Amino acid sequence: MSHSALDLQQDAARLTARLVDFPSESGNEKALADAVEAALGELPHLSVDRYGNNVVARTGLGRAERVILAGHIDTVPIAENVPSRLDENGVLWGCGTSDMKAGVAVQLRIAATVPEPNRDLTFVFYDNEEVAAHLNGLGHIADAHPDWLAGDFAVLLEPSEGRVEGGCQGTLRVKMHFRGTRSHSARSWLGANAIHAAGPALERLAGYQPRRPLIDGLEYREGLNAVGIEGGVAGNVIPDLCTVTVNYRYAPDRSEQEALDHVREVFADCGVEEFEVDDSSPGALPGLSHPAARAFLDAVGGEPLPKYGWTDVSRFSALGVPAVNYGPGDPNLAHKRDERVETALITRCEERLRRWLTS
Repeated sequence: MSHSALDLQQDAARLTARLVDFPSESGNEKALADAVEAALGELPHLSVDRYGNNVVARTGLGRAERVILAGHIDTVPIAENVPSRLDENGVLWGCGTSDMKAGVAVQLRIAATVPEPNRDLTFVFYDNEEVAAHLNGLGHIADAHPDWLAGDFAVLLEPSEGRVEGGCQGTLRVKMHFRGTRSHSARSWLGANAIHAAGPALERLAGYQPRRPLIDGLEYREGLNAVGIEGGVAGNVIPDLCTVTVNYRYAPDRSEQEALDHVREVFADCGVEEFEVDDSSPGALPGLSHPAARAFLDAVGGEPLPKYGWTDVSRFSALGVPAVNYGPGDPNLAHKRDERVETALITRCEERLRRWLTS
């Protein structure tokens, strides 16, 4: 086996470690995409296609139903946490262990070891999930080759601690611009301080009470928070521009436009000169009443939870494919310096998916 090859006969925990040791920060996924494509290309029961650094493999057994198993191969920037490390308690440490190379390892194991599933399968491995929405590889596939994503149901192996998580929140990032008048700080009365002008908006944020709506029996928790502030010219200048960036994580009963309208309403009397949408992706309703989703729930067990965060379940929903999140990682550890995953969860997730696809 070459240094760049993947051995899909390894158990899923070892395969996860191998994937983690392939650095694949967003925008630098080519080496890992090459390895995934090569490994899948050796499996005679799959047809393999590639678009950019996105790899799609499919069975063609003529089954009555087609299920998509999808996961992104990129990670956030490495924080001195690669190579991977397995401790004495069976916990694997490293960048991407939880989000979401453990889930990708499960996908690859199912692809290699379930040659005749009871449903036709599509495996999607895509890039640039951790960055701006317009760079997302799944979106690029949907635009260029929507037929590759045709299916009756999708499972996104995002971290969920082996629990089914329904739907996902929408996310909206808005830059709020405040303007003043520049002057020398020794003659501040001749200017108007744009940073001070942002004060009412910051006070509004500090007192904001987010909704907790109940949707299909799942309680979603919203959040509206400042995530950045820019302003200032020099140590002796009254600034004439200040920008406060807010991120609104909203429940899937609101559309993108309704989310933006809400943000505008919250800050309507706070002196905002301009609202600039920096990034926006809609949420997805749980859809757990769909027969395929119900069958999946019955097979893997447990009570479903809401997804706190945005995932590409939203993209599948927009394509008319009902989808859930189900993966072995812990979402609370995603993007952290001490990111890690319990290897027992990886094994359990793989076993339950195999049971669902072979029983």
